[in-house]
Formats: sequence, C-alpha cells, structure tokens
Amino acid sequence: MAEIGIGIVGGGYMGKAHAAAYGSVATLFDTALRPRLEMVCASSEASAAKYRDAFGFARGTADWQALVNDPKVDAVVIASPQNTHRKIALAAFALGKPVFCEKPLGATLADSIAMHAAATESGAINMVGFNYIRTPASQYACQLVAEGRIGDVTYFRGEHTEDFLADPALPGTWRTQGVSNGTMGDLAPHMINGARALIGPITALCAQVETVHAKRGTETVTNDDQAQMMCRFENGAQGHLFFSRVATGRKMGYAYEIHGTKGAIRFDQEDQNALHLYTMDGPEAERGFRKILTGPAHPDYLPFCQGPGHGTGYQDQIIIEAKDFLTAIATKTNIWPTFAEGLEVNRIVTAALDSSDKKAWVTVADY
Repeated sequence: MAEIGIGIVGGGYMGKAHAAAYGSVATLFDTALRPRLEMVCASSEASAAKYRDAFGFARGTADWQALVNDPKVDAVVIASPQNTHRKIALAAFALGKPVFCEKPLGATLADSIAMHAAATESGAINMVGFNYIRTPASQYACQLVAEGRIGDVTYFRGEHTEDFLADPALPGTWRTQGVSNGTMGDLAPHMINGARALIGPITALCAQVETVHAKRGTETVTNDDQAQMMCRFENGAQGHLFFSRVATGRKMGYAYEIHGTKGAIRFDQEDQNALHLYTMDGPEAERGFRKILTGPAHPDYLPFCQGPGHGTGYQDQIIIEAKDFLTAIATKTNIWPTFAEGLEVNRIVTAALDSSDKKAWVTVADY
C-alpha cells in the first residue's frame, strides 16, 4: 500500500475534521493509498505546533506556501477561510498537486472561475467539500430519484437552516462581515449542491436575501442572515430553497422533500440515518411514508458498521470524502463533486444575490 503525504491548510473546525478523517480512512475503506499526516498550516507557529501535536502531523507551519511547496506534501487539503482558497489552490495546481477545497470553492465567482480553470489546465485531481450529500441516506435518495422510483420529479423543497446567530444579542464576529461569510456564502452552497445532485441543474431563479439583525452590539453586520429562492430546474421541476443562520430551534436543518408522479421522498439531517419514502402502491387506505433506517445495503455505510439502524455521524461524512479523494488520486480519475461543481454552485449564489438586488427572475447561464 503506497503512502501519500497530506498537507492541511487550517487547523480549526474543518482542519481537525479532515485530520481525523485521513487518520482513519485507510482502515475503514482499505484504500489503495495510505495517508500520512505530513504537515498542518495555521495562522501562527504556536497554533501550528498545537495542531501538529494534537492531530498527529509530522510537522507544522504558519506559512501555507511552505506547505504547498514541500516535496513530502503530495496532496493539499484547503480548510482555511474562503478568501484564501484561490491563491492556495492555484499554487498547488502549478505544481500538479491534487487539491481538496472546502466549500464555497471561491470567495467570489471570479475566484471559482480561476480555480476551475487552473484545475483543468493542470489536469490535477480536484474536489470540493460538499459533505452532507454524502450521507448513506442522501446517496440512496439520489439513487431512488435517478432510477425513477418516484416517477418524474415535479417539485423540490430544500433548506439549510441553523440557529447559531438566532440570538440578536450575540456580538459580531468574522461570520457577520463580508458577503462570502454570510448565509449565502456559508450555508446556501450545501443545499444548492444537494438540489443539483438530487434533481439536476437550476436554470432560473428569483431570490430574496436579507439581514435580519443589522447590528451586533456596536458593529454593523455586512452580510445576510437568511435567504429564499424560487427556482426552475432543467428537467422542468419547480423548486423552493431556504437558507438561514437565525432559524431558532434548528441545529442542522439540511432537509429536503421531493415530489414525483409516483411518490415522494423526505429527509432531515437532524435524523441523518433515516429516509422517508412514499410510493403510490397498494390501496389508498394503506398508503403513507415509511421510514427507512440506513444500513449495510446503503452506499458507504458498511465500512463503518455491520448493523442496520446503528447509524453514521457527521465525522463519517468527512471520512467518505477522504475516501473519494484518495480513490480519485489513485485511479487518476476525478470523482464528483469536482471544482466544476463548486463553480456552478457559486454561479447560482451569485445569480441569487443579483436577483435579490434586482427583485426579478434571472437566468443562471447569464452569470
């Protein structure tokens, strides 16, 4: 089994998740490549040393360029703020190194266009961190829709709602400054990606984006708290998406409902090991949604547990991402979601922001 040196830029929330994932993925999935935690980059030498020791890296640095250029770092994982993604990715691609980048791909559409172009030109493996669509339940939902189990899809309702800023008394932070850190930059990409994976491309939309709490203490909030958009999919289905960081009571509200001509599907990430399926079978008096508990028969479940209904968790989604990234590198074949998907999601975010400003329907292909 060949080793591969992993360098992670960022040691915080997502940096830790990726470090844990690469530390265990080869054991769970028996990957052809065995990751070696080679280097972690943080904002200071002290933080880098702390993350190095805590996560089991060989080395730490406060210079992302040193990490990218190090010959022992074979693949780069970007888990740093959005406004740093572009320069790190472009430097890694210039060396032909595979890059995994957390969402959103770029802080702006221009960033994402440049990053996708660099990935294409280099021919290097690339992937974006849309983890929620990777749960066994949502992967199975994608299969059910693709197989026509619920017929032709007529309507999709999706949301990504949380309440970490629901309290208006909370002070301002980096999250309340800058468009890319608002709800449209932070939460919306996940559900937009989910909608595209489940239903297909979004061709037109009409959005409303708003800041609910304009002040946090003495600080003026410069980005959005919540947004909604009506949309039309390429296959003709209608859709409605809602995103919020002030949705009181919602902790991980990545949820969707899909209606088709032969049935329907419901899912809620707060109960991520269950999928609800309705099919128009049997007598009307006996019809209703049935709860399907995920188990070894569902995608990417068995490596974690042999027992149906025992369940997987958030960290397991990141491990599945690591498995896919390593498999792509080993086979020299990109695996979805690539930078192309990150670019299309960012295009929709940009279209939605413009639609809200114009108070009008817009065509996504115009962006």
